[in-house]
Amino acid sequence: MPRIKVTSTSFSQNPLLAQELRAVFPDAVLNEEGRRLAGPDLAAFLADADGAVIGLEKVDSALLDACPRLKIVAKYGVGLDNIDIPKCQDRGVAIGWTGGVNRRSVGELALCFMLGLCRNVFRTSTLMRGGVWEKNGGVQLSGKTVGIIGLGHTGREVARLLEPLHCRVLANDILDMGDYCRDNGIIPAGKEQIFAEADVLTLHVPCTPLTTRLVNADTLRAMKPSAVLINTCRGEVVDQEALKAALKQGTIAAAAIDVYEEEPPTDMELLLLPNLVCTAHIGGNAHEAVVAMGRSAIGHLTDYFG
Repeated sequence: MPRIKVTSTSFSQNPLLAQELRAVFPDAVLNEEGRRLAGPDLAAFLADADGAVIGLEKVDSALLDACPRLKIVAKYGVGLDNIDIPKCQDRGVAIGWTGGVNRRSVGELALCFMLGLCRNVFRTSTLMRGGVWEKNGGVQLSGKTVGIIGLGHTGREVARLLEPLHCRVLANDILDMGDYCRDNGIIPAGKEQIFAEADVLTLHVPCTPLTTRLVNADTLRAMKPSAVLINTCRGEVVDQEALKAALKQGTIAAAAIDVYEEEPPTDMELLLLPNLVCTAHIGGNAHEAVVAMGRSAIGHLTDYFG
C-alpha cells in the first residue's frame, strides 16, 4: 500500500475528505496539527511519502531531493505556481491537477466584492458598528464597465455571473480568446484600455514572471479615481505598497483583496485602511469547492496507484 501524506490543513481538517481518502488509502497521514508546513518541516513530513496532497506548500528541487520516494503530487486547489513543474518532470514525479474545480467559489467571492464595494455595504456596516448612521448607498453595479484580466476558468465564470447585470465587460488574456468573447458578448481589450476604462477591475491570472506586480503604481495611476480593484487570484500580482499608497491618496476609490504577497499578511497599516476590504484567502474555500478540490486530489492518487 502506498504511503500517502496530506500537507494541506484545510483538507486534513475536513472529516468527509479524511474519511474518503482513508477509504482508499487506510494509512494516509494528515496534517492534523494544522501547522503551515514549509522548508525542513515540510521535507521531514513528506520524507517517506509515495504520494502527497499539496495545497499552497512549495514543491521545489530541495523538497524533491529530500523526498526520493515521492511519485505523485496531487494538487488540492488549482494554482500551480507553487510547484516547480520542470523539476517534477525531470524527477519523474507526476502532478495530479484539475483546472477550474473551484471557479464558482472564487467567482462568487469576486462578485460579492463587486456588489459590496459598489453599494457601500462594507463601509456602511463598519460605520454602523461605530454608531454612525450614514445613508450612502453607493452606485449600482448594473451597467458598469467591468475589466477582467485573465479569462481562464475563473475569469469566464465571473463573466457568466455578470450576465444578468448587463455590464460592459472588457477582457484580456495571454491566449487569443476572440471567438469566446464574441460568442459571449465580451469585448477583447488590451490591458491599457482595461486599466483606463474599468469601473471595476478584477484579476484572475496565475502568478508568473509576466503577471508579478501586474498592478503597480503606474497602472493604478491609469485607473479612474472612482474605480475599484479586486484581487482573488494571487497576492504577488499586486504591488501591495503601491496599492496602499493609491488607497491612502485616493488614486482609486477602493479595493477588495483575498490574497497577499505574504500569507497571513502582517501589514496592518494596509489592512486597516477604511477603503480596503480584506479576507483570509477564502475565495476557493466554499464548502462545496473544498469537497470538489479534495475529491479531485483523491481521484488523481487513486488513478495513479490503481
